[in-house]
Amino acid sequence: MTAELEQWVVSQAASGCDPAGVLQRLLDEGWPEDEAVEVIAGAVNAYVADRSRDAGLPLPVRVPVVAEPNGASLIDAGDRRVRILASMLLPRVAVLGGLLSAEECDAFIELARPRLVRSTTVEPESGGDMVHPDRTSHGMGFARGETSLCERIEARIARLLDWPLDHGEGLQVLRYGPGAQYKPHHDYFDPAMPGSDVLLRRGGQRVASVVMYLNTPERGGATTFPESHFEVAAIRGNAVFFSYDRAHPMTRTLHAGAPVLAGEKWILTKWLRAGVHR
Repeated sequence: MTAELEQWVVSQAASGCDPAGVLQRLLDEGWPEDEAVEVIAGAVNAYVADRSRDAGLPLPVRVPVVAEPNGASLIDAGDRRVRILASMLLPRVAVLGGLLSAEECDAFIELARPRLVRSTTVEPESGGDMVHPDRTSHGMGFARGETSLCERIEARIARLLDWPLDHGEGLQVLRYGPGAQYKPHHDYFDPAMPGSDVLLRRGGQRVASVVMYLNTPERGGATTFPESHFEVAAIRGNAVFFSYDRAHPMTRTLHAGAPVLAGEKWILTKWLRAGVHR
């Protein structure tokens, strides 16, 4: 790739040109499609890396992807077809319809109910667990593959996101009673906090989250993205997926579990890691 070609590709991307149009230009000039795609991706990634270093920002990493812009509305997840109900590019968010069946939702609630304890957050200094007033739910965690139901849902998510099965934490169930909430937060581990080193050694940084709704609250309990003024209603069987390609607020993945105003909310959460999680 010549410097002139790289500069041209970057200028097209920076001006908002349709990527398909940029690709077609190279194809028209005789480039093989696989080489043209590699050239475009390499030029853009190099540009982003250079600008990130210049600004003192962390470099982006590869993350799971569930929906392409204006792509397929139905995604094959192996044993189930999942609907794409909404998709955003910044933050990278997709609302998924029918990720879980009603029977699967009910089964997770019944498995988790006797094991619920007060939810915790990460203790910044040690990387351990701590009860925090910003998170007022109760929950429990399954080991990865703990039950046949866990295995089935983990395999479905891995297929849906094209992400290795062992690059994920165990599933977590949370129950939010009336008034319970989780105030705005990020899911990635803050690299500036000493306790993050302990967590990063167990599989690297978190790169994506899948929040699955096990019931439909009477009122409230939405998942909100305050920086984007976007919220996802908690509907049984549906889910919201979001990814973050670096541990930095620039991903705009600040989110919250809004207060439950009537009834209760049950969710099932899956966090994906950059590496093998142990």
